[in-house]
Amino acid sequence: MRREEQLFVVEGVRMFCEAPIQWIREVYVSESFLRKAEQNVPDKNAPGIRDRLKKCHYEVFADDVFKKVSDTQTPQGVLCVLAMPRYVLADCVDRWMTDRIPLLILLEDLQDPGNLGTILRAGEGAGVDGVIMTRQTVDLFNPKVIRATMGSIYRLPFFVVDDLGGTIDHLRDKGVRVYAAQLHGGTDYDEPDYTEPSAFLIGNEGNGLRRETAERASQYIRIPMAGQVESLNAAAAATILMYEAARQHRRKTLKKVK
Repeated sequence: MRREEQLFVVEGVRMFCEAPIQWIREVYVSESFLRKAEQNVPDKNAPGIRDRLKKCHYEVFADDVFKKVSDTQTPQGVLCVLAMPRYVLADCVDRWMTDRIPLLILLEDLQDPGNLGTILRAGEGAGVDGVIMTRQTVDLFNPKVIRATMGSIYRLPFFVVDDLGGTIDHLRDKGVRVYAAQLHGGTDYDEPDYTEPSAFLIGNEGNGLRRETAERASQYIRIPMAGQVESLNAAAAATILMYEAARQHRRKTLKKVK
């Protein structure tokens, strides 16, 4: 239904306040939430909630009705329906290669909503330019994914592709170096130079990357494990890689300044 209507739902004060106004299609609030907003009760998560409501048409539900339509156990009293944004990968890649040194994340068949949402949130924090995922990856608009992004879904471009292998080939043809995160073999993750156009390829939580997908990468990299830990989950691994790239970019920038 979400895909057919090209709409998705977000809940909570922060998600409502940070939503791009042009994405908002419908807003629903509970009676108690509206009373607080009209009284201008301070909210550290949304200091401008009353002004935000004035910009939107909204419908009011009784508190017990709102609880029934909410997806959370302790609803904050505001829910909105948003239009799904549309990004064109080819256009974005061309623009990135012209005006910046892009850093991308490629995800193959991730299934855990928390992992996907966390990767988007960490990706925004690390300065990633876009997240590319297979159609078999968990639905990005799943409410659990949305909550885990903490608003990053509004600001970080994302793309769902039918042919990840072809996408990797296209990126490499454009000059992007693609690094496949592997448990065994390859180079330690902190050795390559990520200050050139780069992309990290992260596989399914249980099975990792498909062999035919990994073989399309420019280079294999690994995160060394101490103790008896065999591997990290997808979100943790992706975060380590993204922030190593961010660290290298900062260091390079500082050297230029000096």
